[in-house]
Amino acid sequence: MRLSPPPRTCRPLAAALVLCTLLAPSLTPSAVAQDLSSEEVKRSIDRGVAALAKLQRANGSWDSPGVSHIPGSTALCVLALLNSGEPVDSPPVAAGLKYLRDLPTGEIVGGGTYDTSLALMAFAAAKEPRRDSARMQSLTRALEDGRVKEGRNRGGWGYGLPSVGGSADRSNSQYAVLGLRDAAYAGVPVQRQTWEDIANYWVGPNAQNRDGGYTYTGAGGGARGSMTVAGIATLSILKSMLRQDELNPDGTPNCCGENDAERELERSVEAASDWLTRYFAVSRNPQYNSHTLYYLYGLERAGRLAGRRFFGEHDWYREGAAWLLRNQNPRTGGWVGNGFGETNEIVGTAFSLLFLAKGLSPVLMNKLKYDDGQAGDDAWQTHPADARNLTFHVSGLPKWPKLVTWQVLDLQKAVAAGDLAGALQGPVTLITGRDAPQFSPVEVKFLRDYVDAGGFLLGVATCDGGDFRAGFERLVAQMYPEDAPKLDRLTEEHPVFRSEYLLNADVVELYGADLGCRTPIMFSPVDLSCYWDLWTPYDLPDRDPQLLTQITQKVNTGVNILAYATGREPPDKLEAKDPVAEVGARDAVERGLLQVAKLRHEGEWDAAPRALRNLLLALNRTAGVAASTKVKSLTPGDMNVFRYPVLYMHGRGAFSLGQAERERLRTYLENGGVLFADACCGSEPFDRAMRELMGELFPESPLTRIPPDHELFSEQIGFDLSRVRRRVPAAVGAGALDADVVVGEPFLEGVTVNGQLAVIYSKYDISCALERQTTAACAGYLPEDALKIGINALRYALLRDPVAPEQ
Repeated sequence: MRLSPPPRTCRPLAAALVLCTLLAPSLTPSAVAQDLSSEEVKRSIDRGVAALAKLQRANGSWDSPGVSHIPGSTALCVLALLNSGEPVDSPPVAAGLKYLRDLPTGEIVGGGTYDTSLALMAFAAAKEPRRDSARMQSLTRALEDGRVKEGRNRGGWGYGLPSVGGSADRSNSQYAVLGLRDAAYAGVPVQRQTWEDIANYWVGPNAQNRDGGYTYTGAGGGARGSMTVAGIATLSILKSMLRQDELNPDGTPNCCGENDAERELERSVEAASDWLTRYFAVSRNPQYNSHTLYYLYGLERAGRLAGRRFFGEHDWYREGAAWLLRNQNPRTGGWVGNGFGETNEIVGTAFSLLFLAKGLSPVLMNKLKYDDGQAGDDAWQTHPADARNLTFHVSGLPKWPKLVTWQVLDLQKAVAAGDLAGALQGPVTLITGRDAPQFSPVEVKFLRDYVDAGGFLLGVATCDGGDFRAGFERLVAQMYPEDAPKLDRLTEEHPVFRSEYLLNADVVELYGADLGCRTPIMFSPVDLSCYWDLWTPYDLPDRDPQLLTQITQKVNTGVNILAYATGREPPDKLEAKDPVAEVGARDAVERGLLQVAKLRHEGEWDAAPRALRNLLLALNRTAGVAASTKVKSLTPGDMNVFRYPVLYMHGRGAFSLGQAERERLRTYLENGGVLFADACCGSEPFDRAMRELMGELFPESPLTRIPPDHELFSEQIGFDLSRVRRRVPAAVGAGALDADVVVGEPFLEGVTVNGQLAVIYSKYDISCALERQTTAACAGYLPEDALKIGINALRYALLRDPVAPEQ
């Protein structure tokens, strides 16, 4: 005899929700944030691309009247289009490249420093070395030979090649540096003497004003924003171009020797950044009030290459992008600036697109700036170029975004501002150091919130390691005092050893702490950071082969960690939100609304503890009025299950229910309740247990695939789910483990009771995706599609016809 449930008190809420669910069929940006969205920026970029394409001449060039640098203007436009996402074979890009390739090299060089540098940058961006290698080598030699080679301007460039009379300026010089950098990164050799000469022009009292700013020519006089951002970008480039290997007798690198030249470069960057902070603006070129769009393109380079999200309190990209969108021509889609060259729409639009497109690059990793309380305020950056080099290397790999970047995360400032959303822009946070780091309670809580919201912490002990390991382990214990996860040595079964390259777990020493669906905290006792700092995208002459092998191995380890942590899908830069703040704001107004309960069982029932809350928050955003996010957990045998119209269940391990629990769950489902469940990361033990349970509950109605044309997947319920994306990890073979993303109809199964779905089940992951805790080895739906599936499942459950309970 079955137990009769108590009266269903929640079902009337479903009827009350019908209207609001139908009025909000799609996700919308948070009305509270009112921030610039990536979609707005992308639409603006698309309009700018279309504007440039319309201005192209029949021969493939872009002629900017009054500028008289047709090769340079054409190269600038090609560069802007490629960085805006146009493929190399798109008509405007292909025509522009053909025009440049048909020009004699001498004609490009005859245009001077700007034309030559921009042509190099365009050819490098096209990434077609078989076609352009010889041409790039010729342009590179012309730039190197054209620099000023003696006197106070040594290492600078003027308008002509070679520079006339030893004259030079910061504007021509910064473009020469950009061209040579791109050439070097494309494999064209650039002499070390050239970089040393460049350092002479940009570093020291004859180059930089005492206040940190840069002028158009030598030190002294009024500094300008455009020249100061040029200095920050150039100094950041020099830090990687001027490094030299120092080897110990055993062939390993001397990772922790003092590098006075690098320290001087860093001091110059800090001084220039302080100047920019004092005079920061995006609506004008600071302290000059002309060439605003030219300045903004320089600001993008300064922020991105120096790894800075902020100059002072200013989020340079958000502020600059918002200003550009407000000032885009509503009729043509282009931009016009206020200085020589950019008053022409061609140049103005190209500069604006370069700012918007390159600055929108997703942040792959944060480098944590912290005060360790012992060794001074720079202990966090023993190897200053580690994060920058690793992210640049990843940008050149297949299946990764075309361009990813990094940023310094100042922990003290982030905590003071409560800027968890800014931290989450970087899905991986690198913490390095030699001595044990000291974190305050509020900093510990901030780092826990970061991990709980989907972030990943990577600790790397630098130099001899000191007490850093003990300090990092203490941090983990402080973050999770209730049930501190242990940092265990990862074995070959862990997917991090196969996420990009096939690594030997016996050789690569990594430790990890498991939390729910994944391992979001890892630690390396080996100084990986040192080798990332030594990496270059080109071959250094006379580099020791053994050292090169070591660098390659350590860089591959870093790539695997990033691939495991992000699935090669870093978050959209402008879409990161603070989930803690959002939840706190909603909890006060959620009493009395629909509630969904989570089922407890012994199969790791809480593997994704925030998944249901995230789903309910999304339901609130789409429906306007929906559910309480204060999630209650119950056993299947609890009489209170009948108070909830929907039960939610997931797990990673095998489980079984007692007879009384099975009977109560069956009664619940037969009387109108709905069970929504999924196997975390496609867990086979959970899937087997789920099928056994359903077979016991409903032997006459087993789990069956829900037809793709079922109303559950339709816009009438919520989202059109006819095409969804699902990650399918490849089988482990001789090569690296990879994950393919298949696009097709959703695969969900269900049990039908009284003519309606009573069980909605996915053997592919949904819950871990709702937490953004998936990895390349996680078989399941991508986060955006998992969210839509979950919302449709809840809407379907709420809109079902009620079933009268047995008497």
